Amino acid sequence: MRLSVSLQSHHNYADTRRGAAVMVERAIAAREAGLDGLYVGDHHSVPSGYYQNNPMLGRLLAEWPGTTGAVYLLPLWQPVLLAEQIATVATIARGRFIFQCALGGGPEQFAAMGVDLHDRVLRFEAALDIIRRLLSGEEVSTDEPFAVREARISPLPPEPVEVWLAGHAPPALERAARLADGWVSGPGISIDEAVAMAGHYRRACADHAREPGPIAVRRDVYVSADDGDAARVVERTQAQGYRGFDPAVLVIGDVDHVVAQLAILAAAGVDEIVVRHVAQDQQDVLASLARLSEVRIALIDA
Repeated sequence: MRLSVSLQSHHNYADTRRGAAVMVERAIAAREAGLDGLYVGDHHSVPSGYYQNNPMLGRLLAEWPGTTGAVYLLPLWQPVLLAEQIATVATIARGRFIFQCALGGGPEQFAAMGVDLHDRVLRFEAALDIIRRLLSGEEVSTDEPFAVREARISPLPPEPVEVWLAGHAPPALERAARLADGWVSGPGISIDEAVAMAGHYRRACADHAREPGPIAVRRDVYVSADDGDAARVVERTQAQGYRGFDPAVLVIGDVDHVVAQLAILAAAGVDEIVVRHVAQDQQDVLASLARLSEVRIALIDA
């Protein structure tokens, strides 16, 4: 089983260069911990401090030798532009590039990008088809919902780009089984829910006569030095609130505790766990990343 990291992209420092530097430092720590993949997210019209995925990946890949990728809220992107950017980033990467895509949400975000929220499923499927065809070297012309005329991209990726679809609802799991190379969960669900959704995805693949692809589950984690360190982060998280999540879905504890929690997913056939860090302080995150090396080794040996 693979253990990877999703870097937080929202950093609200007075010195805006500091947020980018924080992400670079975390990428280096993830590399030194021997983690398997490095990913970033996607949001738009954020009021403060969100470092956009493609340019940030261009910088991070100077530090990262392995598998990389990003989540893209596909209905918000012009597909030719995104295909060009993915192809370019894939040529920079020294490992595989994984194209993770999601429907996205939030009326404010969609309004800021000039996209009707009600059109997102139509735009998602159309954009995915256009992007895959372009990445394979085809010339593409289409009318709705995107007016594209004789589009081609160059350079092409050096190897095929793997597509993972994100989502929790049954239609999203069915869509992943029908259209994608794999499925990735969001982080705000319980381990039991993640296991059940992985089973739904596998059954949907069988219904479409397709072999299941990689199953990746996102977890928000802090690997503590000891119980006192874990209690400190739990207390701070509860005081500040954390992304609107049920605190029960967070994985906070020492190496043995984190291994025990993540091993449930490994036993259920999950192929990759993608960790995002609960802690906000940079030294806490770097220390947790270092301890993830022990977690990874324990999961491999289990």
